[in-house]
Amino acid sequence: MTAILTVLIIITALLLILVVLVQNSKGGGLSSSFASSNQVMGVRKTSDFLEKSTWTLVAIMVVLCMAYTVTNKSTTAEVKQSISQEKAQSAPASAPTKAPAGTPIK
Repeated sequence: MTAILTVLIIITALLLILVVLVQNSKGGGLSSSFASSNQVMGVRKTSDFLEKSTWTLVAIMVVLCMAYTVTNKSTTAEVKQSISQEKAQSAPASAPTKAPAGTPIK
């Protein structure tokens, strides 16, 4: 499940990057790049579409990240438990004791 969510998050992030980079910082959007397509959609509709798609992709990204966190929480607990078990097994049976300060070393 986490692999599917990871792929979806990456696809959403790439789409979001593309949509943000296509937008014009002055609000012109695609109007300057695709002048011929303005006949079909119009300048205002193009920028509205880009803004709506940006917010939609952001919302999808938030939902996917929350779902990933929820599904990954149980996996993280299992990994932490297995790591602590490995440490316990690899630790020596008795730890060396420290000599008190001031004791001469033989």
